Amino acid sequence: MVFLKYGLLCLFFLSAGIHLYASARQDKKLRNQTKPFILLFLLGFYCCAADPVMATVVLALLFSWLGDLLLIKKGTKWFAAGGVAFMISHIFFIVSYLKQTDFGSVPVLAAVLLIAAFVTAALILFHYLRPHLPKALFYPMLAYLILNGLMNCFAWFRSLTIGGLAGLITAVGALLFFVSDSSLFFVRFHKESRLKTHFLVMLTYSLGEFLIVLGLIMG
Repeated sequence: MVFLKYGLLCLFFLSAGIHLYASARQDKKLRNQTKPFILLFLLGFYCCAADPVMATVVLALLFSWLGDLLLIKKGTKWFAAGGVAFMISHIFFIVSYLKQTDFGSVPVLAAVLLIAAFVTAALILFHYLRPHLPKALFYPMLAYLILNGLMNCFAWFRSLTIGGLAGLITAVGALLFFVSDSSLFFVRFHKESRLKTHFLVMLTYSLGEFLIVLGLIMG
């Protein structure tokens, strides 16, 4: 089991590394070939390393994987479908965090400031991106960003409850997930953006998902 666990972890980093190389080179074919394997290997690693294995984390990773597959296709409908899959993934991550959260340990001021910070960040991003978005995605994208922000808030609530590296690592991973999604919207829809490739999107996404999982295993 130990060999399998670390073997899957190595395969996760290998597939992510090849995918990042393809993203930097704008090799669309290689990107599409490697993308489906990244979350599958991470899911396998989680199932081998976690004790106990939480069904909600498994479902969160499965819906993230489904979102990855749906986003390979171009077009607003595929993008929206991928967004729905990732929204479900965020909900399962939130439920996973709640299992290790004691709200009595979370200062009210900290909770208010966290929620305000992420909602404000979502609104600012929406303000800059709205002129470049298809009308059908205006409010679904805003709802998605806010849900991602709330996932981040609950990751920090868990961190404030359990303390130590386990909570902090997952919270940092959640933040990287938010950065990844924000970057993706600029790459896909903001034609004048400095972000021209998916390298930053996938770097922060792969690392973010890994840190979320690692922190949950450690917790």
